[in-house]
Amino acid sequence: MRRVLVMGCSGSGKSTFATALAARLAVPYVSLDGMFWKPGWVEPDKAEFAAEVAAVTEHDSWVIDGNYTSHAGAIRRDRADTVCLFDLPRLTCLAGVIRRSIASYGRVRPEMAPGCPEKVDFGFYRYVWTYRDVQHPKLLAYVGGLRDDQRLATFTTRADADAFLAAVPPAGRA
Repeated sequence: MRRVLVMGCSGSGKSTFATALAARLAVPYVSLDGMFWKPGWVEPDKAEFAAEVAAVTEHDSWVIDGNYTSHAGAIRRDRADTVCLFDLPRLTCLAGVIRRSIASYGRVRPEMAPGCPEKVDFGFYRYVWTYRDVQHPKLLAYVGGLRDDQRLATFTTRADADAFLAAVPPAGRA
């Protein structure tokens, strides 16, 4: 694994997993949320963001955390050798984002852009609640475009993700 996409619903644990996987593989960690959001939770120019994401994929190795499939998504999928898909229950993800909001309220999380402190955001909670119905089918179609030489690892529990991570040899060891 040298180029890994970590995808799924917010609150599923994908950022924690992606950070740990990048460290284990000794490859750069890239947060799409950190690239996307501008200070004050302002959305960027979509074309510029897509170009930035495409440029990141030109590197030889990375773990990219986030979905944003409509922004250079096909390029990321084509360059990836592995996709780790978090497919956790809706309540698990909602509980994850609420817990995160409380624990990090007012602070900028490490994977976020400067000037984007954690907040209580009922619109975001609704997004997480409706993710399985609205976004998940799109993500399944996206991973349906993987080639035979690409690996898809699907996690339905955080324990699945932990077991996967534990089985990855640390960089420098095979």
